[in-house]
Amino acid sequence: MHASSLRLSNKPSRGSLACVGLGMTLGSHLTPLARDHIEQADVVFAALSDHIVEMWLQRMNQDVRSLQPYYAEGKSRLKTYKEWVDLMMAEVRAGKRVCAVFYGHPGIFAWSTHKAIEVARAEGFQAFMEPGISAEDCLYADLGIDPGRFSCQHFEASQLLFYEHRINPAGYVVLWQTSVVGDWSLMRLETGPAYRQLLVDRLSQDYPLDHEVIIYYGATLPIEQAKIRRLTLRDLSDTTLAPQETVVLAPAAPLRPNLPMRERLAELDKAIGFA
Repeated sequence: MHASSLRLSNKPSRGSLACVGLGMTLGSHLTPLARDHIEQADVVFAALSDHIVEMWLQRMNQDVRSLQPYYAEGKSRLKTYKEWVDLMMAEVRAGKRVCAVFYGHPGIFAWSTHKAIEVARAEGFQAFMEPGISAEDCLYADLGIDPGRFSCQHFEASQLLFYEHRINPAGYVVLWQTSVVGDWSLMRLETGPAYRQLLVDRLSQDYPLDHEVIIYYGATLPIEQAKIRRLTLRDLSDTTLAPQETVVLAPAAPLRPNLPMRERLAELDKAIGFA
């Protein structure tokens, strides 16, 4: 039996916290276990893609509290996320079974879920995370990418500007949160063409400027389809990006055989009698 199923069967006498993923597409990605956590919770906090999804969630639990109003223009997102942790923990400390529902996977680009679980466990409360179908999962399906074929690197776009990461142009590269690339403050909802140009300058160290860039936007409603745009790297700076859009670069170079390592592998196979 799944460990989380055991947790569900034991009604806690103290507060508890379950962070679950709703998936990306309304209704079709919710797992039975995540649904159980939502339905059995005393309080449900929701950080979802839009109001329609929140209304759908309310069919499963009468006490659904949206976290979206805590965002504000000019307010640091980190401050908002800390407020979310405080809200969740206040109910956990009050002895409530709390379920935090996030769109996609609750542990991907979701600082507050990891922090809330850390705080809850440190205080002796039961706290755990259940995975959900993420934007990454949908991206692989919609773009036909197998990360095991050429490899696949993922970067938060700003990290390519803040740190000296090494890009492998022989594999796929996926850039998240490109609409706010270069934002130190965590206060802006978007940066602008000049910031994206710095990203283009960085990527041009590994890719030609005419290399194709894919802009991907996954579907969140069953009646929608994924939106896919294609442009060249040089045009990326002048292209407006939505917060939900992800930038993908296909391999720009062939895989190069590691001949010394292949020789060592052949010798090892021979030594153990496999060859």
